[in-house]
Amino acid sequence: MTETLFNNLKTEWVYGRIFQDRKESRQNIFEQIEVFYNRKRRDPAIGHLSPVDLLNRFPQQRQLAS
Repeated sequence: MTETLFNNLKTEWVYGRIFQDRKESRQNIFEQIEVFYNRKRRDPAIGHLSPVDLLNRFPQQRQLAS
């Protein structure tokens, strides 16, 4: 899984982009991981649902877990 994440980061979000400085590149990568990869990316291991969709599908179990 980690290899896939880093491969996607490099090929889809970093290569070909010019960042003004390290801070801008870190912010961009953080946003891609936190917003897209962790929340919106459809995962074949969970029925091609995004993590947010999976959590919304089972709200009662989510409340019990917290």
